[in-house]
Amino acid sequence: MSFVAEFNSLPLEALLRQSSSATPAQVQAVLSKNELSLGDFAQLISPAASESLETLSRRSQQITQQRFGKVIRFFAPLYLSNECINNCTYCGFSRDNAILRVTLSVDEVVSEARALKEQGFRNILLVAGEHPKFVSNGYMAECVRALHEEIPSVSLEVGPMESEDYRHMVEAGADGLVAYQETYDRKIYGEMHTAGPKRNFDWRLETPERAYQAGFRRLGIGALFGLADWRLEALSVAAHADYLLRNCWRAQITISFPRLRPCAGEFQPLTHLQDRELVQLICAFRLMFPDVGLVLSTRESAKLRNGLFPLGITMISAGSHTEPGGYTGAGKEKIHQTVRGRIVELAAGSSEWAPMANKATNATGQFDIADDRSPTEVAALISKLGYEPVWKDWDAALA
Repeated sequence: MSFVAEFNSLPLEALLRQSSSATPAQVQAVLSKNELSLGDFAQLISPAASESLETLSRRSQQITQQRFGKVIRFFAPLYLSNECINNCTYCGFSRDNAILRVTLSVDEVVSEARALKEQGFRNILLVAGEHPKFVSNGYMAECVRALHEEIPSVSLEVGPMESEDYRHMVEAGADGLVAYQETYDRKIYGEMHTAGPKRNFDWRLETPERAYQAGFRRLGIGALFGLADWRLEALSVAAHADYLLRNCWRAQITISFPRLRPCAGEFQPLTHLQDRELVQLICAFRLMFPDVGLVLSTRESAKLRNGLFPLGITMISAGSHTEPGGYTGAGKEKIHQTVRGRIVELAAGSSEWAPMANKATNATGQFDIADDRSPTEVAALISKLGYEPVWKDWDAALA
């Protein structure tokens, strides 16, 4: 049975009611357990559990140090292309947004990767919009193959593929795949994705399973908080992670907690996950899944990230750019503007949405980052907190 079938039978609304009616005594009973169920997780993300946030935080920190030690791993996103055929109302790359777009050549991708390598990164996440004309499977495999000789760990966050296509990525040297469902609420998912192949909810939901069949050793999932009720999303992510741990047990599972950020199109969040609730959420996931990697990106502010690092986070990004060519200016001469999916002549002096002073290229980013510290600054902070920043945790020779 695929996760789609299991997901369709989940009593999510009942669990949500259970969470809303939880009492402090029930939360304390859950905290005394060693192994938790999805019902227990519902208690940990309940309003009642927020009263025990200090206890949750201490437990989360202790479990993380027991299972992972005092280390935090670094990775960097490398954007290949912001071309996209999907209309996702919350995304800066959405097809109908009038933005400046570019797709890097393989050589330009290598230049970007080498710039990241000079900063210390040995774990790179390749990110691209979904557009078969610009980002084909052959292009992706060529990019991975070109980087594999120099970068020990290359992961992908791109449009969903068939297992056979993923197999080509693994053969080229990719070892990880990230596939966010965005929202697990079917109704809201349909409203947010108005055109393009991404409209297929079930196809996207099964992506990690197809990737596992192809041989990826690391699978990343998550919801984009700001579209649906955060507790309902959290319960869905937890159920998804539980399924993957049972059925894709040879792969390492990671969970991310992205919150919506300002982007082209100026979409406003439909719901809100407050900072204190984000702390509670991260701690609840650590207690539920002691051995799962928890990822925190530069979507969050420096101050908040500093406080979250010791509470259960095991992998972070730093110094990130969300536009193609952001690290070196690669592709600058090929930038073009699109309006409702069509290329239009670029007017003299045109600038992209929300230009940033530290951008190396004028291509539009997917979203605004909140923590713009350099990797060196973040690594120094990690060390000051008593943790070890780890830049490399995998080599193909180990396989």
